[in-house]
Amino acid sequence: MKEMLKYGVILGIVCLVSSSVLAVVNAVTEPNIEKQRLKQETGALSLIMPEASVFKPHTKEDKTNYYIAYGQDNKIKGFIIKAEGKGYSSVIEILAGLNEKLEITDIVIISANETPGLGSRVSEPSFIGQFKGKDIASIDNVQAITGATISSSAVIRAVKNYLTQLKPELEKELINAK
Repeated sequence: MKEMLKYGVILGIVCLVSSSVLAVVNAVTEPNIEKQRLKQETGALSLIMPEASVFKPHTKEDKTNYYIAYGQDNKIKGFIIKAEGKGYSSVIEILAGLNEKLEITDIVIISANETPGLGSRVSEPSFIGQFKGKDIASIDNVQAITGATISSSAVIRAVKNYLTQLKPELEKELINAK
């Protein structure tokens, strides 16, 4: 009985030390991870809408919902919405560019840890290219990827839901800009 108590105390100390080390490592690396994520997102903005020179984030509750893209003439060139959906094995984060007619111009998957070879295909040009020129009404025409229907359907659903949710706000931005 004394032996079991002794081993229990030792195990408890080992667990306490290892969890403390993990907490410290997390606290030290978290700011760098966030910087890298923001850097990746910022770089993707220019890829999605190269004709824009300034991207103004629109935040709600400390979360960026969309960016307003301005050209060098300070006129709105479009919007970039941030969407996310639950894929097969992770949350898929998406940036979708929209023109002034609220049609999709391009999409970039900025974060997805889906099954390699299947779910990871959501970032391939053959899938993403289907979104170009689509609006809320026609986005359902995007074909899901065979063998990766959960991941590809998550992308389709997320873009449609966020676009539907943000459409009134984006239309208001366009009206105010005129």
